Amino acid sequence: MTCNVAFIGLGVMGYPMAGYISKAGHNVTVYNRTTTKADKWLTEYEGSKVDSPSKAASGADYIFTCVGNDNDLREVTFGDNGIFKTIKKGSVYIDNTTASATIAREINEYSKKNGFGFLDAPVSGGQAGAENGALTVMIGGDKKDFDKAKDKIDCYSRKVKLIGVSGSGQLTKMMNQMCIAGAVQGLSEAINFGINAGLDMDVVMETISKGAAQSWQMENRYRTMTDDKFDYGFAVDWMRKDLKIVIEEAKRNGSPVPTTELIDSYYAEVQKMGGNRWDSSSLIALLKKKK
Repeated sequence: MTCNVAFIGLGVMGYPMAGYISKAGHNVTVYNRTTTKADKWLTEYEGSKVDSPSKAASGADYIFTCVGNDNDLREVTFGDNGIFKTIKKGSVYIDNTTASATIAREINEYSKKNGFGFLDAPVSGGQAGAENGALTVMIGGDKKDFDKAKDKIDCYSRKVKLIGVSGSGQLTKMMNQMCIAGAVQGLSEAINFGINAGLDMDVVMETISKGAAQSWQMENRYRTMTDDKFDYGFAVDWMRKDLKIVIEEAKRNGSPVPTTELIDSYYAEVQKMGGNRWDSSSLIALLKKKK
């Protein structure tokens, strides 16, 4: 069934995600702070654009946001021109931003008082996953809102799962980022070790990727890491933003995260090398630098 959908935030993730919703036949209205991005989107997909989040949300059955951080999210929701100025009762708001569980719970409380549904729904899979409509979406919220919105979220996803109450999606994404950071550091050390030992990395990885060491990072990043090419995915700046959220939440719930804290400090060193926009596999550059 065709619905009116608003999509706020046409970055590297949101741009194709909104496109998949449009291709599924829904009436999509987009908003992006940089209007040229919205103009470009309209050359590729069916839909319309507006000049504020509040205008995008007006009359929408489903509202999606995919922005940078808590502050950006607060601006497009509670701000003077935010979606909460016009959001209608009975609609469902789905936030795909990687943000804190705190703001997710705050938005959820507001939604309960104002008669609309809310799902915190961060995604994993990176730019390639977004472009291929193959993201993993981890969701916090009420089942009735999840059931209502799932087929729209399915447009850009290969795995969609309701984890638990509001905030659960963001907490799960934090775990996701912790696992990625640990895997990348381990892979970096192993590749650097193998290169220094004179091994053929293609042969080694073809072998160990079929055993217990296998990971997405190994399958998709070992070659670019070996070749010192770091423009294939999630930027270091964004990983540091996510790990900061993890570390702050860990302090709140009393969880020691020593490895995450250490790897975050390594990413800070990568930033000092000028690698802010390198992808997260660039941890290996620190090891090669220290030879």
